[in-house]
Amino acid sequence: TGTRRLTLSKKKETVRNMDTDRKELIKKAFQAQKRAYAPYSGFEVGAALLAGDGSVYGGCNIENASYGACNCAERTAFFRAVYEGKKDFNAIAIVGKQKNADGYDYCPPCGICRQVMAEFCDPEKFEIILAKSEEEYRRYKLKELLPLSFTGKDMGEDR
Repeated sequence: TGTRRLTLSKKKETVRNMDTDRKELIKKAFQAQKRAYAPYSGFEVGAALLAGDGSVYGGCNIENASYGACNCAERTAFFRAVYEGKKDFNAIAIVGKQKNADGYDYCPPCGICRQVMAEFCDPEKFEIILAKSEEEYRRYKLKELLPLSFTGKDMGEDR
């Protein structure tokens, strides 16, 4: 199915394992980036989404000549996971760069992707990992990147 079990440990005494798991997730994002279809912008993005059960879903950006029909790597990963029946997520690693650029810079998710994350993830717990490499990355909670999200609660839904 293209998934692999991976967990982010929550115990303080296993910080080394958490770093190892984050690096593995970042590695999966770099692998996903290789599948990006970006003939117009040349900006290739990869994402690796960690589900609550430890499975990982990769995603890449997919461009279209109309631009409005494009899909970001993060949403590709989420939509793949939801299609497979997953709706509980712990973290996502994101990498991106211009096709011919020498190095990577941090690639934060767009607003639409952040909103999709808010649909499925606890903003207090969900971790967004922006990486330049397996060794150089930054971590954020969803609430830091989308402090006032629109959710089902705003529509009277209590999930």
